[in-house]
Amino acid sequence: MRSNPPKAKDAKTPHARAEGVLPELTELIALREQARRLDLAPRGRVLATRTGGHVARFRGRGMEFDESRVYQPGDDPRNMDWRVTARAGRPHVKLFREERERPVWLLVDQGPSMRFGTRIAFKSVVAARAAALLGWAAVDRGDRVGGLVFDETRHLERRPASRAAGLLPLLDRLASPSPAFSADAESSGQSGGYTSLGDAAGHLVRLVRPGSLVAVISDFADILRAQTRWMTELAAGCEVILLPVHDSIEIQAPPSGRYPVTDGRRRGLLDLTRSGSREAYEDLFRSRMEALERLARRNRAHLLRLTADAPVGPALALGLGGRGRLPAAGGFV
Repeated sequence: MRSNPPKAKDAKTPHARAEGVLPELTELIALREQARRLDLAPRGRVLATRTGGHVARFRGRGMEFDESRVYQPGDDPRNMDWRVTARAGRPHVKLFREERERPVWLLVDQGPSMRFGTRIAFKSVVAARAAALLGWAAVDRGDRVGGLVFDETRHLERRPASRAAGLLPLLDRLASPSPAFSADAESSGQSGGYTSLGDAAGHLVRLVRPGSLVAVISDFADILRAQTRWMTELAAGCEVILLPVHDSIEIQAPPSGRYPVTDGRRRGLLDLTRSGSREAYEDLFRSRMEALERLARRNRAHLLRLTADAPVGPALALGLGGRGRLPAAGGFV
């Protein structure tokens, strides 16, 4: 089992980017075609005030008819509803719901526990692909996209911007190896990272405005011991999607044995030979998922699980189409 990307100084060479270890920027950009299959239509109130592609609960001159009411002095006569006026015998005007733009925020975990995988791709790569697909889907709907990408050494923050201006810097960061694994990382002087999802999300809470869509992509490795107030604060005024990413070996323990593991700098041994060790291993993962599901239900957030050995696009398309429905086993909340 390997759990680190190539060293930063080697990532510039043609063969340094082993497939599934670190995504190419061109790959993340190319996902725009697949993103057209995703449904990011709002499932809650849209409160932003810029013109865009979503119907909001503000009344005014917009694209979608809302209702008719009795004419009042000052109403625009161009909005007269002549059919209702004739039927009711009193002047009525049409009211419309304006289309509004929605800010979309992507919170993407690229920390140590995400740089792990046994098949197909690291969890960090799956997270990058999911962020790209969601970002492009939002861009194509006319939303402004921004976000926060972080690991333990650095973070990149971008406020939502129209077209691809907010998304592309995030994708570039996702395609860049972490300096944590550079040979001279300790002397590189880089700082500004977050050591936990809770710390990064706590910072994001101060940036996000009501009416936003917030997608949190992580393995939620510390969900059992971390504070989750950030979730309550985000969900109070935003639509929130939680996207836990897992490797298959986390869900089901491998056969009894001793397995060497490494984070690229240290080596260890996963010992599953003792009685009950495999059961305890699987119980820990199950407890994490149950805690995350309770958190999602309590805050009326959506939950979509992604696995490192399954295509990301189809999983997102299926899950996003089911927002608002209760999940089947292991499904979407």
